[in-house]
This record gives sequence, C-alpha cells and structure tokens, in this order.
Amino acid sequence: MEIVFSSAALEEVREAAAYYEGEVEGLGRAFLATLQDGVSEIRNFPNASRIIRGDFRRHLLSRFPHGIIYQIHGGTIFIVAVMHLKRKPGYWQNR
Repeated sequence: MEIVFSSAALEEVREAAAYYEGEVEGLGRAFLATLQDGVSEIRNFPNASRIIRGDFRRHLLSRFPHGIIYQIHGGTIFIVAVMHLKRKPGYWQNR
C-alpha cells in the first residue's frame, strides 16, 4: 500500500524529532526510527489499528507518547497527523 503524509503530519514529525534531539542527542533519530516501524506496521496490517472516529484509525508508537492518525482509501493510506497523545486531543479532526 502507498503511504501519503499530509503536510501538517510531516511538520509534526519534524517538530517532534527536533524536540527529542534537543533533549538528548540521538533521541530524535530514535523517534524517527520508531515512527518508521509504526508506518511499516500500518502498511502490513492497515486494518489492525483501532478506529477512533469515523474512518480514522490510530496506531500507537512504542516508546514515545505519539499516535499515527490515518485513513485508508483504496490502496492508499493517508496519514493526517502524528500527534502527541497528551496534548490537544482531537485537534487534527478538521484535516
């Protein structure tokens, strides 16, 4: 399946990676590796993640308090948010 990130989700990834890297050297890279593992799991098992609203699903990352919010349309997975789980729940719903 093809994976497509929204521009807003890509910005969230950049901001989170920069934040973690600023906290501890190498932690930003670890976040990106964990995110890539999550995207691979979604690609392999797109219907495994819990539906959270309408046809949006959330895949939780291991080690980091983030979730990947996505929709499936045909053969494409659209990632609309990579959200911090403890900040502003639901902010992504207008995307």
